Amino acid sequence: MVNAAPHLFWITSRAAGIVALVLASLGVAFGLLMATKLLRRRGPDLIAVHEILSLGTIAAIAVHGLALLGDQYVHLSIADIAIPFIGAYKIVWTTTGIIAGWALALLGLSYYVRRHIGAARWRSLHRLTVLAWAAGLIHALGEGTDAGQLWFLAMIGIVAAPAVALVVLRYAGPREPNGRPVERRRAAPAAPPVSTSLAEPS
Repeated sequence: MVNAAPHLFWITSRAAGIVALVLASLGVAFGLLMATKLLRRRGPDLIAVHEILSLGTIAAIAVHGLALLGDQYVHLSIADIAIPFIGAYKIVWTTTGIIAGWALALLGLSYYVRRHIGAARWRSLHRLTVLAWAAGLIHALGEGTDAGQLWFLAMIGIVAAPAVALVVLRYAGPREPNGRPVERRRAAPAAPPVSTSLAEPS
C-alpha cells in the first residue's frame, strides 16, 4: 500500500485544481446561458447559483496554490505561486495558471464593486472571464499531473464542451456597431384591426 502522507500537499493541490476547473467551467457556461437568453427567467435564484460557482472557483484556486507551499518536492515560495515568470518550475504553464487564477479571482470579485465602477464598465470587464477560464484550461492541460489520463481528458471534455459551445453561440454571431452581440427581439404585437361595421359619417 502506497503511503500518501509525503504527497498530501501535492494531492490536495491537484484535487483543488480539478475542482476549480470544473466550477469555473460551470460558472462560465451558466453565465453564458443567462447572457444568451437561453435561460428565460433570470431571477435572483439563478444569479445566486452563478455567484456561488464564482466564489467556489476562487476558494478552490486559493487552496490549489497555497497547498503547494507545503510540498517537499517542488519547494515553491509565495512569490513562485503568486507572481508570473518568477518560479523556475514549468515556467510557461505555471505563469499561465497564475495569470488565470488572479484574473478569475479579480473578475469574480468585481461583481461586488460594479456600482462603483459602473454597470457598463463592469460588463466589459466581465467578458474577459472567458479568456481567464481558457487560460486556466490551458494551464491544466499543459502542466496538470493528470493531463495525460483518459479520465481527466474525458472530464475536461464534459465540463468544457458546453462552455465552448456557448462561447461560440454568444460571440460568433452578428454584432452591433458597439461590438455587443445582436440580441433577438420579440416582434411588436400587431395593431388591432379597425372595425368597419359602423357607417362612416356623411
